[in-house]
Amino acid sequence: MPSLPPIVLTFAASDPTGGAGLQADLLTLASMGCHPLSVVTALTAQDTRGVVSLMAVEADWVADQARLLLEDMPVDAFKVGVLGSRDNIMAVANIVSDYPEVPLVLDPVLASGRGDPLASEEMLDALREQLLPLSTIVTPNSVELRRLAGNGTDGDASDLGACARRLLAQGCEYLLVTGTHEAGADVVNTLYGQAGVLRSDRWQRLPDSYHGSGCTLASAIAAALANGLAVTEAVREAQEYTWQALARGFRPGTGQILPDRFFWARGVKHDSSDGGP
Repeated sequence: MPSLPPIVLTFAASDPTGGAGLQADLLTLASMGCHPLSVVTALTAQDTRGVVSLMAVEADWVADQARLLLEDMPVDAFKVGVLGSRDNIMAVANIVSDYPEVPLVLDPVLASGRGDPLASEEMLDALREQLLPLSTIVTPNSVELRRLAGNGTDGDASDLGACARRLLAQGCEYLLVTGTHEAGADVVNTLYGQAGVLRSDRWQRLPDSYHGSGCTLASAIAAALANGLAVTEAVREAQEYTWQALARGFRPGTGQILPDRFFWARGVKHDSSDGGP
């Protein structure tokens, strides 16, 4: 028998557009050479313009999906996105705590790209208390970072480094803060560890609005970790992949652009002269 590809289990809400959520995770993981397993945590009604409604799956169903998979197949990484309810957060934390050797990438999606809320304050507290301490790396944007650090519903001008240190003190090993919501001609993404800033990567800011960029980045990190890369290199590789997917994105509807996660399969080769690093 051929050797197994890296296997990644993602917990996420379904997105019928294929732009974000569970479908984005599956596309990204497959594109990066992994076999994706999936646990559906919520159903959504949405299009490329935004989320209309969300219905969480019952926590027992979430647990049953995951336990059956984990008892049957070895998993090389976990990726966690929208969980839909506090009960689901508790259920997922209980499950992944049984696998401390498996790296966990937590994408704390608190709102859609349009701003539709996807997490209550109760859920935010559960993320901080239950999942942050179990996470290998957490991937918030600057607005999510400030909310997770306890600096208001909408985020404020608090120093990002101070917010990062506050979250690292709660137990996660690494924190990748993305700078898409910060001012500047470039997007600056910063990786923090217990020793401070480990790397800072600068990317040309793309002009459009994208659906699923955060899901793509977090899933790409999980894929890179499952493929055996160290965290700092996994973060770099995932950013490169995500920037290319966004730069080659397409608009199939009337709303946001979707990343092209299989850009490499369409005869497009990376050229640093096109604006990437």
